Amino acid sequence: MRIYANRWFAKFAAKEKISDAALADAVHRAETGLIDADLGSGLIKQRIARRGGGKSGGYRSILIFRSGERAIFVFAFAKSDQANLSAAELKVYRKAASIMLDLGDGQIETEVEAGRLVEVKNDEQD
Repeated sequence: MRIYANRWFAKFAAKEKISDAALADAVHRAETGLIDADLGSGLIKQRIARRGGGKSGGYRSILIFRSGERAIFVFAFAKSDQANLSAAELKVYRKAASIMLDLGDGQIETEVEAGRLVEVKNDEQD
């Protein structure tokens, strides 16, 4: 399972001090079937705990997800800042999911080399 973040999310995670371990934990929970919300079309929402806090008061992350293959963090927000995605945002992220899940490994690597995706350190990487 490879884990990535888009450029926006990588900057957000650095600013909010969200560790790669916390991101990997969110993906591992999804891999075991503990998905907080299935948004359809390869898109899921997973909670990420705030540093020093719990998941309930933490962040909501939006991931493009295909079990056993790849997860791409594309957006996040603090629960206190935003209740949920709008219908328009959901439509955009579903379209992005269909595109990103169709990319082959070589195309994903090109995105990493171009700086549009960042690979998240994952100690349990296959």
